[in-house]
Amino acid sequence: MRTIKKIHQADYRPIADLITYSPMPTASLQMIDPFIFLNHHGPQKYPPNNNGLPFGPHPHRGMETVTFILEGDIAHKDSGGHKSVIDRGGVQWMTAGSGLIHAEVSSEEFKNDGGDLEILQLWINLPAKFKMTEPRYKGLQEKDIPVVTLDSGNITAQVISGEFKGTKGAFDTLTDIHLTTIRFKKGSHLKLQVSGEENIFFYVVSGELKVNGEQAMYRHLIEFDNDDENLEIEAVEDSTLIFGHAKPFKEPVVARGPFVMNSMEEINQAYIDYEAGKLGSWEE
Repeated sequence: MRTIKKIHQADYRPIADLITYSPMPTASLQMIDPFIFLNHHGPQKYPPNNNGLPFGPHPHRGMETVTFILEGDIAHKDSGGHKSVIDRGGVQWMTAGSGLIHAEVSSEEFKNDGGDLEILQLWINLPAKFKMTEPRYKGLQEKDIPVVTLDSGNITAQVISGEFKGTKGAFDTLTDIHLTTIRFKKGSHLKLQVSGEENIFFYVVSGELKVNGEQAMYRHLIEFDNDDENLEIEAVEDSTLIFGHAKPFKEPVVARGPFVMNSMEEINQAYIDYEAGKLGSWEE
């Protein structure tokens, strides 16, 4: 079985009144190439007449964001003209590429009525050849994302991208990124194989799992060596896992604020371009 290198506990990093934990980057883990950043917002309950999510207009360049809406909703708008409200169970995939401005806030309905909220956002790097690709965005509701059922119905896997157990993911991606949200009922078992050439992204959102014999608690990110293909997962409790894998790009990564490039010169240029309005304009 693949060796666990280290288990990383997410750092607590609240944003205004939004409960936020981040397992990457931290002092103990910078990235799992090409997965570079994860924020886990919630779970929490918002009262009626709340301010919702605080992510007003801001730019990005050189990377992709994948947003998992486990509870609540997100109203997305960007300078490329894309708009959507994605509800519980849905996923957004935004390729920032050469650059755009976007906002991720709560719908007016959620701000008026309140409710449960739990959202995760994962940043995925783009290789140099795609850093300046044309930006794009796609948001899908839960019903539009394929689901694989395993272990007599005790495991359900929402296939986001790539492939999982023979089922193709909902999103077509520029690079070969495999992402799945897996929900386990207590006592269920799952065996997986991932090529030793690929890095694994393994974040326990809720519950408790045993992976290759070691305990993996909620808000833990598991870092693996690349010494074997096999994973064995057992659910100690009802649990949710975000599982991904991809070949590392093995390129220099320079991240500053909302930009992820290959050099400091490219970062400086991104800020210059943003100030000059080259990443688009914003109208309320």
